[in-house]
Amino acid sequence: MKIAVVSDIHGNLPALEAVLADLKSEATDVVVNLGDCVSGPLWPEETAQLLMEQEWPTVRGNHDRQVLNALSSPETTTDGFSIRRLSETSKQWLASLQPTIRFSEEIFLCHGTPTHDNKYLTEQVEGSKAFLADEATIAAALEGERSPLICCGHTHIPRVIRLTCTGQTIVNPGSIGLPAYDDDQPLWHKMEIGSPHARYAIVQKTGIGWFFYEKVVTYDWQKAAQQAEQNGRPTWAHSLRHGFFGPLS
Repeated sequence: MKIAVVSDIHGNLPALEAVLADLKSEATDVVVNLGDCVSGPLWPEETAQLLMEQEWPTVRGNHDRQVLNALSSPETTTDGFSIRRLSETSKQWLASLQPTIRFSEEIFLCHGTPTHDNKYLTEQVEGSKAFLADEATIAAALEGERSPLICCGHTHIPRVIRLTCTGQTIVNPGSIGLPAYDDDQPLWHKMEIGSPHARYAIVQKTGIGWFFYEKVVTYDWQKAAQQAEQNGRPTWAHSLRHGFFGPLS
């Protein structure tokens, strides 16, 4: 079985379209989506419509959950911007998504951790920095989930991690639509991948086990950055152009 794993599109339509074009050469059996589909100052409705056409198994991300409750949030917020542009059909689709998917006996899909959509599984935050958590911390965050292969998103940082204590493998495909951001939970920190490319992962079962590789896809990130600027979000524009959060020093 050959599976494409995508996550964290965040309404970035040209990045998603580039990934869809790249997928044509991969001949995958299925594509799975780990959530955070539309929330962003870009093209939320157009992205939702394109994703619904694909009919991929899709996990509900924390922003997929939050955006549905964001009508009371200012339009200048990411979720507040997005909810005002989603059709009723798109809202209903988001509301129908499940927080996790047990894809098979071997594969478990989640956005953050198996029990929390807004917590990191593979990263920990100290001070203003996020870095790879140690094995014991990652294993504890699984909270008893025993699937051999766990696919998660949320951090936007691509990872393939094997836990020697359990024999499990964790795959994070990175983000299709947003290569850098900041967050204030649990403390203020920034996450950045260092280039503007769209990212997803290929996971393939072979005769000797699972095979993994990261796909790094060029797309028109200038177009995405200009859309963010037009919608009043210069920090998003910077992240989309550079893959780093904040001013270049």
